Amino acid sequence: MPSGLKYFLTRLGGALITMLVGTVVVFFVMKAAPGDPALVVLGDFATPETIARFNAERGLDAPLLVQYFDWLGGILRFDFGQSLSVSSGADIGELLAFRLPNTIFIGLYAMSIAVVLALILGTLAAVNRGNFIDTGATSLAVLGVSMPDFWFGYMLILGLSIGLGLFPSYGFIPASESIVGALHSGFLPALAIAAPMAAVFTRTLRTSLIENLDREHVTVAKSLGHSGRFRFVHHVFRNSVIPFIVVIGLQIRYLLGGVVIIERIFGVNGVGSLMVEAAFARDYFVVQACAVMFLAIVLGVNYVVDLICAALDPRRAR
Repeated sequence: MPSGLKYFLTRLGGALITMLVGTVVVFFVMKAAPGDPALVVLGDFATPETIARFNAERGLDAPLLVQYFDWLGGILRFDFGQSLSVSSGADIGELLAFRLPNTIFIGLYAMSIAVVLALILGTLAAVNRGNFIDTGATSLAVLGVSMPDFWFGYMLILGLSIGLGLFPSYGFIPASESIVGALHSGFLPALAIAAPMAAVFTRTLRTSLIENLDREHVTVAKSLGHSGRFRFVHHVFRNSVIPFIVVIGLQIRYLLGGVVIIERIFGVNGVGSLMVEAAFARDYFVVQACAVMFLAIVLGVNYVVDLICAALDPRRAR
């Protein structure tokens, strides 16, 4: 079997195993959480007979392993069950399908802002190492890492929404209704999520660029008469981009964590806000579905990042 194919299959197998372990953790953690789904729906004054009938209708009186495999089988068929309290009786798959595009839009918007800021600041800091530009870019990165995204979100609301009136402080227009409206109403939540990520990306890119600027092959390229732009693009930036992409993949976990909070603050009708609503309403099935969805996104993105890195540096697949 070719080494490249073996590498891809190994990574895919690892991702699937991690996904399986993740479903076990999600299911049993939610089962261990306090509260009874029957009481959430039927109320505290429900009779034992009513509770027993409710549990029997939904298979909640079966052994835990049986419940787990029923739930896992449903996920494999894209059947996440029905909501208990957030949207009583609604199909959870339909809830996710309705809200996921908004979360994906905000996530991609935030990632785009973070990557663009990091490419500019990281490159400026590296090529101006030691002077005031480097100090300014590095200081901004430290400031970005130090700011909690929810606190920065409230500062953006105070400054750019309430203060200057440039952006709405609450609510989001889906991209399916208006791309311009989505870009405008989603700017503040995307920026709140992007700022800490941009700081991490900037520091990573700066460090990687500086390491490659000092490499011998760059000095050799200079002695051969290659221009500064050619040396930077072909000998420095290309070798620095792999750790940059790896960090982007790792930061997906942070991005999704930020989405859960930021969607709630800015009133974005996404999966993150659905998860928070379900947690407060003790709708365990919805929380489980959202957690599995986030886990699948993280593993999927990390798998794609592995493929991109292997394509950029084939030695990783050997």
